[in-house]
Amino acid sequence: QVQLVESGGGLVQAGGSLRLSCATSGRTFSSYTTAWFRQAPGKEREFVAFITWGSTTYYADSAKGRFTISRDNAKDTVDLQMNSLKPEDTAVYYCAVTSTRYYSYSSSRAYPAWGQGTQVTVSS
Repeated sequence: QVQLVESGGGLVQAGGSLRLSCATSGRTFSSYTTAWFRQAPGKEREFVAFITWGSTTYYADSAKGRFTISRDNAKDTVDLQMNSLKPEDTAVYYCAVTSTRYYSYSSSRAYPAWGQGTQVTVSS
């Protein structure tokens, strides 16, 4: 059973930046498609970005131009660089992985393994 651990969350002012990292036990991230999702209080979990084992990336419209997902092979992490943060980005951010093909990697149903989440709070 793969274990995922997110880090890097915190409190930041609007317009600021944070870098989230997801670390894994077991196989390296190059074996997985890895995604970031987020869940705000009272809202459903929503897709943010994914990176495939082939390094193809894809972003939710809300993340395009502000967030960058990347894989650091040396550290074996998948990172989410978040710039120009807005109060509406406040949420618990989760990383998730899958090693199988799925028709839509922006769907949470594609991912059998999830981290425990890290809180991101953006103040106005």
